[in-house]
Amino acid sequence: MKSTQVKRQAQLVDSIMQEIRQTDQYEEAILETRIAELITKYHEGAQSSQASEVTILLSDIRGFTAMSERFETSQVVAMLNRYFSKMNEIIIKHGGIIDKYMGDSIMVLFGVPDQNPDDAHRAIACAVEMQKAMDEVNDENKAQGLPKMYMGIGINTGVVTAGQVGSHLHNEYTVIGDGVNLASRIEAYSLRGQILVSDYTYLKVKDVVQIGDVNEVHVKGKSEVVPLYEITATHWKDEMAVPRREIRTSMRVEIDASFPFQVVENKEVQPGIYIGQTKDISYNGIFAIIKQPLDALTEIKLSLSLSLLGDENRDIYGKITSIRPMDEGYGCGIEFTSLDEDSQQAIKSFIHRIIEGV
Repeated sequence: MKSTQVKRQAQLVDSIMQEIRQTDQYEEAILETRIAELITKYHEGAQSSQASEVTILLSDIRGFTAMSERFETSQVVAMLNRYFSKMNEIIIKHGGIIDKYMGDSIMVLFGVPDQNPDDAHRAIACAVEMQKAMDEVNDENKAQGLPKMYMGIGINTGVVTAGQVGSHLHNEYTVIGDGVNLASRIEAYSLRGQILVSDYTYLKVKDVVQIGDVNEVHVKGKSEVVPLYEITATHWKDEMAVPRREIRTSMRVEIDASFPFQVVENKEVQPGIYIGQTKDISYNGIFAIIKQPLDALTEIKLSLSLSLLGDENRDIYGKITSIRPMDEGYGCGIEFTSLDEDSQQAIKSFIHRIIEGV
């Protein structure tokens, strides 16, 4: 694993070795003085902090907590190690510096200790290759009877403070600041198999990437909406596309709430009223459990709760896009086909509140 501290130590060793190779040009006392100066400079640099523009990549395995509860600790560790090993290989290939691991998350820096004009480009290429590599990781998991893993990635470019953080008992070289916080927020919005980037990162790479939908979100700590760009491919140096993991058009959060619905036939709402249980929701649909074995493509009219949409129930029309038997009944994906602007905004606000934890 490459880290900023390891790289700085390597630079120190290289400098000392250059001095030693030239010992025939120095008296012993002068050589000792030069090495002492290099070591002093190294330690002073370790203690100092500086503002730098850095591109931050944050990755996270989606649903890992729930997954880890279903398997033995040894299996979970094996899955993580296999995942980290593959990701590390790709990160190093693209010149990224692994800042830290946070559970199943990885924080990677491009632009420390030295900035380069292509930092954001390398971060994007790294992210795309990381997503592509998940197929290989999952093939190995499948061979061992383990589940597939899916990763979300958020990327932001911004000015951060880089330096040693901690105490004399323990400290580490890292980056802090609003740029890091925004990268974390962006990662939280990413879906499985998705790469989301900030507008500033996108401006740096827009000539060499393809994007999908652009979502504007309210991010905690920001007064204005933040546009998030989904990267679908890059042609910087190499042509690479992000594999499509699932049909998805927006972020999705878990909820557990009941709702009434009616079947629509020939554009007429039928009188029977049924109750479904929402399990997760996105901007454009829900996954729910129902008791009736309805057909895929059945149209329904549903009402979402007061707590979700504000002061009144709102009628929404949707279509069942998929349905499968489950222990509790039938699990179905429902895509919204008709809802007013107020309902759409209320759903977005609800999802953002869940993600932000407020």
